Amino acid sequence: MQELLTALEFVPGSPFQLGLETLLHAAFLGIDLNPLGNRLIAHLAQFPEDAVRYMDLSFVLQIGGNESMAATLQREALRLQRHFLLPTAAGEPALRLLAIMAPGNFMANTPLEFLVSRGDIALEALYVMPGEPLPQQLPPHDVLFVAVGESASTRDLLADLCAAVGHWKAPLLNHPMHSLCLARDTVSVILNDAQAIQLPLTARLSRRELEQLAGGEPERDFLADAAWPLIARPLDSHAGKGLERLDDRAALQAYLVRHEGVPEFYLSSFVDYRSGDGLFRKYRIVLIEGVPYLCHMAISSHWMIHYLNADMTERPERRAEEARVMLDFENGFARRHRQAFAELHQAFPLDYFGIDCAETADGSLLVFEVDTGMIVHAMDPVDMFPYKHAAMRKVFDAFQRMVRKAAGSAHA
Repeated sequence: MQELLTALEFVPGSPFQLGLETLLHAAFLGIDLNPLGNRLIAHLAQFPEDAVRYMDLSFVLQIGGNESMAATLQREALRLQRHFLLPTAAGEPALRLLAIMAPGNFMANTPLEFLVSRGDIALEALYVMPGEPLPQQLPPHDVLFVAVGESASTRDLLADLCAAVGHWKAPLLNHPMHSLCLARDTVSVILNDAQAIQLPLTARLSRRELEQLAGGEPERDFLADAAWPLIARPLDSHAGKGLERLDDRAALQAYLVRHEGVPEFYLSSFVDYRSGDGLFRKYRIVLIEGVPYLCHMAISSHWMIHYLNADMTERPERRAEEARVMLDFENGFARRHRQAFAELHQAFPLDYFGIDCAETADGSLLVFEVDTGMIVHAMDPVDMFPYKHAAMRKVFDAFQRMVRKAAGSAHA
């Protein structure tokens, strides 16, 4: 705890950000970030050109839920500069990893800080802006990672990056061409014929189309495999925001009222994935060079699971099950779904990406989402989750090996 509190003490004039990992870890452990926010505000009143501290304050406000002001402060930071240093290397760095990032909240880009933390890799971020020309020259680096996540606001930027990366002479991880395929509706089409994967089709629909469906138009006019209940969510929403199960047209009408002003949605059929004991189990897994690694398993009585709402801290028997699954992951879950992971890697040949998934009653891998921006971490208290840190160390080590291998390939 003391180490974390020390990390929150920014040094005026330092070029290093406090970093998303440090700030989220503090909030995760219940540390009040308001005093830090006040110190940052006072500092910026005295030094209004300090882009690094604007970015820190932006993340503090994002974590606190003030996304509008956070976005304003991030824009000011990016007006002042685009290149930022992150506090990840434990000592003298062995190499430099440059992340190409887009503006947005902390789910807009691959959260690389967590993956290289306390290693020997220095992480730097270069923000590129939608609608602006991409830089011809990049800051010095050993490996380039395109961290920009897929969303409606970044699709044109990712397309521009596809052309630019060929001119940037450095080993490249996560080619943007493959990230362009990660929209929910695109993923559902790409995986529709996968033999070992179950994933209902997803349609991207306008508000007007959902109003027509709610008014009585046949559901299969909008979604080829539609069957009530349906799942709706606003376009580009994450972490369950606006995600609801709708049992009939009346429920859809009420949903549209609750989400007045939202112009577009994703719609898919609901799959009941509860296990024989009546509980739902959701897994977060990352694939690094095609190899799956389990980051957490959440168990809940509700179908919409997030680790923080699954009562894992209050349920020792659920933690015990997660520990068993993590310990036996390679010989158990990963082996059972070996074909599914091979199909995922073939469909999305990214160096790194994550999935949220479950197992169906017939033994298929049910995929909820494929994304490069999922946060994976080792922030859970060691005394309550002693098994998770070893599992996450495997993830971090595998990622850092991949980066070092990419750097080495430039000199081979």
